[in-house]
Amino acid sequence: MENPLKSKNADGDASAERIRELNERIIEKSQKAGLTSLDLYEKTLKSIADMQQAVGKASQVQWFSAIAAAQANFTREMTETYTSAARELLK
Repeated sequence: MENPLKSKNADGDASAERIRELNERIIEKSQKAGLTSLDLYEKTLKSIADMQQAVGKASQVQWFSAIAAAQANFTREMTETYTSAARELLK
């Protein structure tokens, strides 16, 4: 005859394993979603920097062109710094 306590313990262990696997899948999917969002954010900011650069080049005013180029470079550098740090956190 089977020990009822042993059977309940085995059921509990199986349930705990299923919960653990589910949690791991949730974490994995969340990380992938976070990386996808981060990629889109990065592309958006790079597009903004490109637009800033284009506006500066289109201007006939030298000081305005220089400011727009500096702003575009700043945007690119901050984007790279921020997204690199965020990717490290999502690993």
